[in-house]
Parts: sequence; structure tokens; C-alpha cells
Amino acid sequence: MQAGLLIVAAAFLTSILSGIFGMAGGLVFMGVLAWMLPAATALALHGVIQFASNVWRAALHRAHVAWPVLLWFGIGAAAAIGFFSLVVFTPTKFYVFLALGLMPILVWLPERWLALDATNRWHAIGGGFVSTGLALVSGVSGPVTDLLFIHGKLNRHQVVATKAVMQAIGHASKVLIYGALLLGAATREIVPLSVTAVAVLASMAGIMVGGHILGRISEAYFRASRRWIVTIIGAAFLYQAIMIAAA
Repeated sequence: MQAGLLIVAAAFLTSILSGIFGMAGGLVFMGVLAWMLPAATALALHGVIQFASNVWRAALHRAHVAWPVLLWFGIGAAAAIGFFSLVVFTPTKFYVFLALGLMPILVWLPERWLALDATNRWHAIGGGFVSTGLALVSGVSGPVTDLLFIHGKLNRHQVVATKAVMQAIGHASKVLIYGALLLGAATREIVPLSVTAVAVLASMAGIMVGGHILGRISEAYFRASRRWIVTIIGAAFLYQAIMIAAA
């Protein structure tokens, strides 16, 4: 019961964060699940809940979605799913926390090093492949996807809406690869399907709250805050990976 309540509360609170900044919420939520559950199970559950959350966020901001960008991103994502379906990979807590901890470093890379633009078809294809591949390994890929928008001209509403669809694609890939684990008796004993359903609804509610706050913050605050938020979160997860390695 306590585990279920924690999962539902985390789904709601982290979705508020995602609804505001279009990132960070999934990072925190994946960390909570990886702390509570076996790595592969955490990836699958995270995929189900975050898929619903991102689809709902995209629906709420559907007028701002840059659909042409998603065509090329989807091609890259499909290639990543095809690749990982042929590779035998068993995720562990160490690798999940290590990836979660290191990924935020990407937001501090000098912009001239990776002058990516989501509206460039080759950048979008490459971004779809890399971000979906990372989602299958660590559960999240938000900071990687963010690199596609650094040099773009999309406003904050377009970034949040378009990235929501991109993230939904990545989460759907996790469900496709690891989803069968959620149907096993052992997993259902730890996380009943009813808890998953309530967590999905909680994540949708959190997205609505975050979207309301998004409309009240400035463009400057939106862009300045994102780097520091993911960096602090990443440092905490990197510490956890070090503790696991040292144990």
C-alpha cells in the first residue's frame, strides 16, 4: 500500500514539473521507480505512466505541436527500436542511475559544439535514434531531446508540446521492449494494475497543473531554470550510482 501511494504521489508531483518545463519530471520519476523496483520493471512501469502523461500533455498543447519535425524524429526512433529489439541487454540499477546522473551534463555543452535544430531533418532523425536508444537503456532521454531545440525558433509552448510527442514515442518503445514484465504475477503483486491506472490519472492531473503554471512564467525564466533543475537532479542520481558501485 505504501509503495502504491508513493508511486501515485511521485507520478503527480513529477508530472507538474514536466508540465512546467517539459523536462525533469520524467528524470525524477524514473529515479523513484528504479529505487523501488528492479531496473527492467521500473523501465516498463515508467514507460506506461509517462506515455500516458506525455500523450495527455501533447493533447492539451496540440495547437502548438510542430508536426513536420516529428515525422523525421519518428524515423530515427523506429530505427532505434529495431536495433534494440535485436540486441540482448539487461538493465541494472547501476547503469540506470549512472545514465540518469550523467545525462544532464549535456545541457552544459557549449552550443557551438552541437548546433542542432529540430527542424533539420537529419538532426531530427539522429535525435530520434539516440534519444529513443537512451530511453531504452536508462528510462529517460529528455536532456538529449532538449539539444534539438537549443538553436530552434520554437517558443516555450511549441517546445513543451512537440517534446511531449517525442517523449511519448520513447516511452512507447519501453513498453514495447519491457512491457511484458508488468503482466507477470511477481510484478502485479508489487504494483497492482489498479495502482498503475491511478498513477496514470495522477500524472494527467499533474500535467494540467503544470500547464497552468507554464502560462504564468516568463520565457526568460523558463529557459534559465531548466539547466539548473536537471543538473541538481543529475548530481543526486550520480551520487546514488557511486553508492551502488561502492557497495
